Order: sequence, then C-alpha cells, then structure tokens
Amino acid sequence: MEPAARRLLCACGACAVLFSGQTGGKYKRVPRQVRMLEDFELTDAQWDSLRLPINLAFFFYSSPQSKMIACYPSPAGATESLLPLDAWEEVAQANPLLAGMEPDVEALLANRVGYVRGLAPAEYFLAPADHCYRLVGIIRTRWKGLSGGTDVWRDIARFFSDLRTEAGAGAGGVNA
Repeated sequence: MEPAARRLLCACGACAVLFSGQTGGKYKRVPRQVRMLEDFELTDAQWDSLRLPINLAFFFYSSPQSKMIACYPSPAGATESLLPLDAWEEVAQANPLLAGMEPDVEALLANRVGYVRGLAPAEYFLAPADHCYRLVGIIRTRWKGLSGGTDVWRDIARFFSDLRTEAGAGAGGVNA
C-alpha cells in the first residue's frame, strides 16, 4: 500500500516479505488477518453522529493526513466522508482495540445495512484495507439503477459471508 496516494500496488508474497517490518517507508504491507468484533460497542446515536449517508462504511487512520478517515462504498467508488468525525473519539473510547489498528492498512469495517432494516445484527470487523476496497469494487462494478439490483446485494451478502468465514466466525461469529 502506498499511503500517500491511498493506492494498493501489489499483493504477491515477495512484496509482502520485502515490506514486512518496515517503518517510515513509502510503502506499507497490508495485514492478512480479519477479525470479527462481536462485542463491538456502537450505539445508534453514535452512528448517527458520524453523519454517514449509508449504513456501510470503513474507518482507518491516515498517516499522511494525520486523522481518522471514514469512507463508504458507492457506485462511484470509495467516497470519503467530508463531515467532521468528532464523534469518532467517543467510539474509540468505548472500543480500546481500535487503538491497535495499523494506520493506513487496517480498517474498522461496519455493516449496518441489515440491522437498520431489522433483518440482521450489525457486523463490525477489523479488516485489511484491500478487503475494504474489494467491497468498493463489488458495488462499483455491479450496481444497477437506483437500488443496486438483486445481483449486487447477493454479492455483498457473499462478501460478508466470506469475511465471517475468513475471520473464523462461520455463521455465528466470534469475539476478537
């Protein structure tokens, strides 16, 4: 990952070895571990205070910008929230594990789509940046019309099912 450009460059094993353990370089290694955060605390009021237009977003600390960034996937790509994230401090205090996120390359991925419709619990993951951008790619390439169409929602559901499996959560979820 090139943090300054927020660009993923390579995913091969040789590059992973090359950039392991480097600090202060132009590139950073993206971690591989996905963790499902079953005990994550985020109230509806806290989510609302983040003022995101949809119920699907990822949050990461940007070293070049020295601040927390919120992005949400859209048919146009990853859209950065330009709204202030003052409420993030309250969320971070309630969830100390967020302090351990690797800047630029690891994100809190929040899926509250089913939750707001009363269909599924909210899901929270600590995920590598490439996973977040994979979700963005699914939405960008598969979205049709105003509501997205059934294909994109099926693919989003598959993405989160695969993410739960990768986190070792299966269908029920685990605490990280």
